[in-house]
Amino acid sequence: MTTIGPEELHRMRRDGVPFQLVDVRESYEAERCTLGGTLIPMGELLDRLHEIRRDVPVVVHCRSGNRALAVITALERRHGFTNLIQLEGGIQAYAARLDPGMRCE
Repeated sequence: MTTIGPEELHRMRRDGVPFQLVDVRESYEAERCTLGGTLIPMGELLDRLHEIRRDVPVVVHCRSGNRALAVITALERRHGFTNLIQLEGGIQAYAARLDPGMRCE
């Protein structure tokens, strides 16, 4: 499995690298803070597989990285995805390292 840190995600956005950002947190978590992208809560994933692109890298994130890891593992093993990337430390790491004003608790 491929992982990237918050700094690399920031570089990808800044440089206009084509990718999809998928947030697997619950809706109430995304209401508190978000990185943008497509919100697909973990429990809805199987019904919304068609929303996950296969033609570009897909960065998957959650609060701390654990749910993203579980989602990526399942999608790779059961659905043949080969383009998934985990955001190390999730949105908490992004906030701590790049946007300390972001409140995601």
